[in-house]
Amino acid sequence: MLTDNEKNELLIKTRNLRKNIIKMVYSAQSGHPGGSLSGADILTVLFEKCLNIPKEWDKSADFYKRDRFIMSKGHASPLLYAVLAGHGIIKEEELLTFRKFNSRLQGHPAKNYLPGIETSSGSLGQGLSVGCGMALGLKLNNNPANVVVYLGDGELQEGSCWEAFMQAAHRNLDNLIAIIDRNGLQIDGETEHVMALNNLNDKIRAFNWDVIEINGHNFDEIYSAVEAAKKCTKPCAIIAHTVKGKGVSFMENQAAWHGKAPNKEQFEQALKELGDE
Repeated sequence: MLTDNEKNELLIKTRNLRKNIIKMVYSAQSGHPGGSLSGADILTVLFEKCLNIPKEWDKSADFYKRDRFIMSKGHASPLLYAVLAGHGIIKEEELLTFRKFNSRLQGHPAKNYLPGIETSSGSLGQGLSVGCGMALGLKLNNNPANVVVYLGDGELQEGSCWEAFMQAAHRNLDNLIAIIDRNGLQIDGETEHVMALNNLNDKIRAFNWDVIEINGHNFDEIYSAVEAAKKCTKPCAIIAHTVKGKGVSFMENQAAWHGKAPNKEQFEQALKELGDE
């Protein structure tokens, strides 16, 4: 379990991360705040406590042993960029160039532009398949690294995800962890109205994966789940129940904030709620 001091440090980091997400989307007047805010706690714990991801990136002597992180829901790029800045891989001042002309911070993560990105993403349903390939390659090279793929729940409506679930179990990729942001909303509304994912735990177990369900905003549960997943003898899925737009009252549980920017008044209110002075 995490200590109280560790959790306090994580709380400070996640608040700063959420503020940066809001600042980026507001500055660009474009982007996806809802599903970025929902994953702030998860990715902060991953990068700060669970995964071996060097801050020096490819200048690290053990770069080849790094854990691989794939942001399959690439539209949540503000979350990934803010985490990379918080982890020290990129400079925080670069965040406000998000989605602007000649910026390295594209609307969806682009591998050739920025350190810390394992693969370009944004076409939903592809990240888990890429993760399978990475995990298999690591096994063939006797590399001890893990592969973590972060998916949206609406993304699981893509058939290619289920092909990847089947492939991972068939190849016994016990070095593969899928984390599902189960916030229950997508661009067109509730996932259960668009195409129901109910009994998701049972569905994934039927594909011969281990499954852990957690509160995706509880640091202890996130940490414990990822550490347990590393020890699984099968590929493991973590279903993280979250609140879309977490931390900003008027964005929480509102599908309308899937992909739009706040105006000036909303921007100021969001930062005030997140503790910005």
